[in-house]
Amino acid sequence: MPRFRRTALAAALTIVTAALSTAVALPAPATAALPTAAVALGDSFISGEGAGAYTPVVDANGVAQGFPGWTAPNNNAYFCHRSANASLHQANLPGIQNRFNLACSGGQPHDIATASGARANGRTVAAQLDQLRAVAQTQDIDLVLIGLGSNNSSFTFGSVAETCANRFIADAWTGWWEFWAYLNGPVEQKPCSDADLATAAQLSAATAETTAAVRQILTTLDQVDADGQHRVVFQDYTNPLPLDLNPVYYEEDGRDDTRDKFRDLGAERYAAGCPIHRASLAPGHRFSQGLGGIVKSTRDTLAAEFPGDDLVYLNVQRAFDGARLCESASSPTGALATPIRLQDGATGTFVTSLAGKDKIAIQRIANTCVSYFQTCQESWHPNATGHQVLGRCLAGAAVTAARAVSCVRAGDGTISVS
Repeated sequence: MPRFRRTALAAALTIVTAALSTAVALPAPATAALPTAAVALGDSFISGEGAGAYTPVVDANGVAQGFPGWTAPNNNAYFCHRSANASLHQANLPGIQNRFNLACSGGQPHDIATASGARANGRTVAAQLDQLRAVAQTQDIDLVLIGLGSNNSSFTFGSVAETCANRFIADAWTGWWEFWAYLNGPVEQKPCSDADLATAAQLSAATAETTAAVRQILTTLDQVDADGQHRVVFQDYTNPLPLDLNPVYYEEDGRDDTRDKFRDLGAERYAAGCPIHRASLAPGHRFSQGLGGIVKSTRDTLAAEFPGDDLVYLNVQRAFDGARLCESASSPTGALATPIRLQDGATGTFVTSLAGKDKIAIQRIANTCVSYFQTCQESWHPNATGHQVLGRCLAGAAVTAARAVSCVRAGDGTISVS
């Protein structure tokens, strides 16, 4: 064949090949699918506070912080108390390959988009959205558990619990006539009222603050999730205390908590995990319902703003029914929440009994919590068994077709999600 014919044929083949590649797109090289992941964001009820088995936490400088000792500053990242027993890790989540707990005990809406350490009493961890973006680089996020609202600019769960417990302890040990106790100001001893916990205005402000933070979460998820498909579960809060105490905790030595000074009763309730006035219980449950209102309102508002997103409200306010602290005569045995436990100095040894202790010892023990908050911050949070229950609640919310479900514990201990 003459050379010019071969050259012409080669040119023609080049033209045909180019035309075919333009008309019919050639398949791109296959890319491996990212592993599926579930992520937890928010505060202590999600991080696993009270459940033990806390894992090292990477701080804002990229350093993994293990337990730093009881006298370390409470802003240490470790005290986020991310537990291997947290509900995220205990839930049965078919199809989920990896799980990432990014929540932090004490977390506030502020901490979602801004480093927690930038606010008062925050911990030295990066913004939770920055942590979420890092996860999304290597994972296909299919499920997100959010627990947010109990801590905010207006109030925190820890301060509410501290207020009510301290009033009870002061009332049990300090008489109205002991004027020396009032040298530094009034010693509040009345049961907590609704206004002591959160006013309507504070709940409204907390709702707006929480909604704004979760809006940022949803916006970020829509930007970084590999396939754009993810369910977001909004979990609210369960009260660790019952609507009323078991009758065995009503009085001791002929005194109930409406009397002046009732040390035996105070010691008994502390040992059982519930140092609190009976009259404070109902306001406490209304406070828990208010927190639920924050979470549900946030979910409903954002469902309207993000109509294409898969958003589910998980109500867990009855998840501990029948197994709350001081609901049975054997408390804290069998309860699903950690009792209030203090230390006498940052020793790592919890004081389980106040029987026989005088006012000076009581004050010293209480001050340990003030100086080293990590010594008492587990108090009144779900324990490891409680997180097993919350894990079952999450498992139900992960597969439901409903937009809102309630997780309820029956008298026989069975858990239903509907």
